[in-house]
Amino acid sequence: MPKQATDAPLDALWQAPVIIRVLVAGEALAVILALAPGVGDNRWVHFGLISLMVQWISLSTLGALYLLRRLLVQLPPLWIANIALLILVAVNVLVCTASWLVVRDAWGAAQGDWAMVFLRFTGIVLTSGLLGLAAFQNHWRARQLALRAKQAELDALQARIHPHFLFNTLNTGAALVHQQPGKAEQLLLDLSDLFRAALAGPSQVPLRMELELARRYADIEQLRFGSRMRLEWEIPDPLPELQVPTLSIQPLVENAIHHGVEPSTAGCLLRVAVAGDAGQVRITVINDLPPSSRPARAGHGVGLRAVRERLQGLGGSMETRVEQERYVATMTLPCSFRQD
Repeated sequence: MPKQATDAPLDALWQAPVIIRVLVAGEALAVILALAPGVGDNRWVHFGLISLMVQWISLSTLGALYLLRRLLVQLPPLWIANIALLILVAVNVLVCTASWLVVRDAWGAAQGDWAMVFLRFTGIVLTSGLLGLAAFQNHWRARQLALRAKQAELDALQARIHPHFLFNTLNTGAALVHQQPGKAEQLLLDLSDLFRAALAGPSQVPLRMELELARRYADIEQLRFGSRMRLEWEIPDPLPELQVPTLSIQPLVENAIHHGVEPSTAGCLLRVAVAGDAGQVRITVINDLPPSSRPARAGHGVGLRAVRERLQGLGGSMETRVEQERYVATMTLPCSFRQD
């Protein structure tokens, strides 16, 4: 399975808020070192030099990780963290050595004094790096456990939904076998594709495949409801090269059918639209609300909650609202979440 941007731990480093926090933390470290005992009278000079060194170390480390990102992204996350620590220490040695060569004559510092500065810097960098590595390992393990728990919840949800959907679909197919054998055959093919994706598919698939899965599900349900269910698809061509969680759009379509089409006797419009701007892709599922507010049967709050949590784990979001007698569910994913 291709690596996803949101699965790569390095991606957060290229975001502006993270870079700003790194710079601010570096300045705070420079202030602490400049105010430490034994610095002498030239605290401002000491602060300026330390600040310059800290920022060079920070930005050079980020730059090295960025240049090596295509190689690092192929490695396990914990390997990436260890390599990042080694790069940080190596950059620290290079920057400290370069600083000594540049300012040793102008500052008049003794070699022994500069050796103490070098050892102090290296100790601080190594300690900070080890603490960061330990924190990252704990965070990554907790994140993996959370993702496994969400996947287990999704698997349990699928196991509960499939028998009900299978029962309705087989009844529809049995009714079509003699009257419309062509539609019955297509229904069984669509059903086969749905179950293949649900039971054996990867955790993420291209947006095109997930939309096709939702379309097949909607086509099966339309055979049940006939003219009561009106479908509209607003899909751009070409589609963004975007990876989405498997069975993320289909539950929204299912929810719209259960709460819009099933209770309605006069017919219900169901629209699926894809749009993108400002670095985001939005997938919207809209259905008319029936005159009665009571749904045909219990809703799938667990399914929608599982979709929302899976999207949040991948840097996306999902929101629902009622707007002009219609129920609107919108999935949002960043465009950077794409297949390499």
